[in-house]
Amino acid sequence: MSTFHKLYFKNSSDMSEIPSNSIDLVVTSPPYPMIEMWDELFFEDQNVKQSFEKGDGRSAFEFMHQNLDKVWVELSRVVKSGGIVCINIGDATRTINNNFEIYMNHSRIIAAMNKLGFKSLPSIIWRKQTNAPNKFMGSGMLPAGAYVTLEHEYILIFRKDKKREFKTQLEKKIRQESAYFWEERNIWFSDLWDFKGVNQNLKGNSRSRSAAYPYELAYRLINMYSIKGDTILDPFLGTGTTTIAAMACQRNSIGYEIDKNLLEIIEENVWKSISSANKRTLQRIKDHDYFIKNYEKPIKHFNQNLKMPVITGQEINIKFSLIDKIEKNNDYNYTCYYKDVILDEDF
Repeated sequence: MSTFHKLYFKNSSDMSEIPSNSIDLVVTSPPYPMIEMWDELFFEDQNVKQSFEKGDGRSAFEFMHQNLDKVWVELSRVVKSGGIVCINIGDATRTINNNFEIYMNHSRIIAAMNKLGFKSLPSIIWRKQTNAPNKFMGSGMLPAGAYVTLEHEYILIFRKDKKREFKTQLEKKIRQESAYFWEERNIWFSDLWDFKGVNQNLKGNSRSRSAAYPYELAYRLINMYSIKGDTILDPFLGTGTTTIAAMACQRNSIGYEIDKNLLEIIEENVWKSISSANKRTLQRIKDHDYFIKNYEKPIKHFNQNLKMPVITGQEINIKFSLIDKIEKNNDYNYTCYYKDVILDEDF
């Protein structure tokens, strides 16, 4: 089996390269409106810039989101019926003209997506771990001018139209092979995730800093909401995390990024990912083996592919593969090839 991975360096408000109703899953994290590190991108819209010059934060917030709305409109076209959209977004706190306020990015995006007909599914709160010694904002210990600190972001989840159906025998077979372990389901489908974010310093790049979400976030979502061979879209690709996770999960991917200077970093991350991606796949099997050995109740089911017991009948056909090699077809296209996990050799 092989998968394709395409990059486009352009504004994702126009994704005319993608046919309508062809995307199975979207995993993305857009620039966060009202976060200063993203101001320069939004300042290309003169309405945003003028709003800040006037000290009108709420107008700037709305104009920023109107730019994101254009991308959401494109998603409503390219996503298949039954397809899922996952958007990682954080709210923003900002002081304008000595007025401190929180700008609710997550609720504004929910409203926009619902208006386009996407159905809201239960969302995930990603609690980003922090080692900061001083977590308070405002007046510290003196009431009533202190503010609750933001230590979480949202993973908003939407579905287009009705629940996806798997009708053919081939679709059902691939779905079974793409299943996850019972104990993974209990962790992944919790509404609270707790792991560290990733800050990347992009030296020599036009963007000095990228607040990329961690690989684990994209990896979980792709396994949760798609099957092998599906096509994953990230309209705000950044440093390529979604592409790398899609490769590891045997999914195809398409990524849009407005900053062409990130190409070198994306490519470097792709080549470096083979070992770490395979390590994450093998760790899932090792973790399951450890879980089974410590499970105290009788186990009735067995997975022949993994030569291991599993908790439910839905897990008996799970099949893992490792990345064998990645070929670069041209500057913006890759093909990823796979090999089966051989338990005696890979462990």
